[in-house]
Amino acid sequence: MPSFDISSEADMVALKNAIDVAGRQVGNRYDFKGTSAKIDLNEKDKTITLFGDSEFQLGQVKDILFPEMEKKDRESTKRLDAGDIQSISGNKAKQLLTVKSGIESELAKKIVKLIKDSKLKVQASIQGDAVRVTGAKRDLLQETIALVKKSVTDYPLQYGNFRD
Repeated sequence: MPSFDISSEADMVALKNAIDVAGRQVGNRYDFKGTSAKIDLNEKDKTITLFGDSEFQLGQVKDILFPEMEKKDRESTKRLDAGDIQSISGNKAKQLLTVKSGIESELAKKIVKLIKDSKLKVQASIQGDAVRVTGAKRDLLQETIALVKKSVTDYPLQYGNFRD
């Protein structure tokens, strides 16, 4: 029986590349000269740390970072979970952005319910942080992909691991 997986994984290579490009732009900007504005990536924890002299400057750093991320990996900014802005050492500020990977259980349940309510003759099941969809024909699976793409627009999803 044909099947495929619906998952959501961050492309860490594209993310690292976007952060490097944005970091160079921050370093070259005249209004950031002599300030603490910078961007750090912790690949192990999948976190991005933004540093700046004020909340306003953190906003400017985000305005540089987010378009670069979108150029490298479409809809990648929807995957970020922004933490609170913290004051550090006097008047400096930092913010932690967490890169979410995998499909959270609530979204997975929503996708399974959407597929079951569509009356398509496919079965959907949650497997860890992915949703496996199995059907009798390839055309049904393609209809399912179209349905999920149309309905779930607030989180980036990938459709892969297709088996015939």
